Amino acid sequence: MSDPKLIEIHDATIWRGSTCVFENLMLEIEQHERVAILGPNGSGKTTLLKTINREIYPATKPGSFIRILGRNRWNVWELRKQIGVVSNDLHQRYTPTTLAIEVVVSGFFSSIGVHGTLAERVISEQIAAATTTMAELGIESLHDTPLNRMSSGQQRRCLLARALVHDPVTLILDEPTSGLDFSASFDYLERIRALARTGRNIVIVTHHLNEIPPEVDRVILLQDGKIAADGDKAEILTGERLSAVYETPIRVTEIDGYYLAYPGER
Repeated sequence: MSDPKLIEIHDATIWRGSTCVFENLMLEIEQHERVAILGPNGSGKTTLLKTINREIYPATKPGSFIRILGRNRWNVWELRKQIGVVSNDLHQRYTPTTLAIEVVVSGFFSSIGVHGTLAERVISEQIAAATTTMAELGIESLHDTPLNRMSSGQQRRCLLARALVHDPVTLILDEPTSGLDFSASFDYLERIRALARTGRNIVIVTHHLNEIPPEVDRVILLQDGKIAADGDKAEILTGERLSAVYETPIRVTEIDGYYLAYPGER
């Protein structure tokens, strides 16, 4: 029996507040795919991410459904054990004095930190698993270091450890190198490449081509709440196609599996 699809969206209409972002959306992502979701600001990337993560729900209508790993309904806490998410939005929700180990352990509870009565529920096995995950990402020395005493790259690795502490089958990365300098960006992208090679489902949400590692082979291009293109990376990431979607002249070059965009001629 084949694995259930990672994501199956059928005829979904999705609102964010009073704005209809997607209407009659159709999208499928198989397990073990490595996918980038690309598009300009306002194209629907964040809304789609929040829908997959069950922070936003589609409008109810006959024949419409969204299935994650083959299921229409999930206990949201159970789902978050299956899907690890790293985003700048999540990053900003942590207070600067939160310790690294608290960030990582909070992944077990899908919480922001482990405070109050939640701290009493933390068990030694969770601390050990968090410590092991931190060691795998090279941040074990930051165990008791608050976020405000770390570099941006170290902070992002703490969030990545939080997402990985359950060993999830799926990892979703929203603008993964946002706010990082060259050194931290290159280090972080190399870690993502290593994770992609483990067979995990990898979904990267971005509007920067350089955040798409060579291991990603499918690109979904969004424009104004619609799928403008979906297919093999080399077919989608062309100057002609990106120029049309971003409404500005763009040229594209490929170096060692990475795609780079630069201004085209007006």
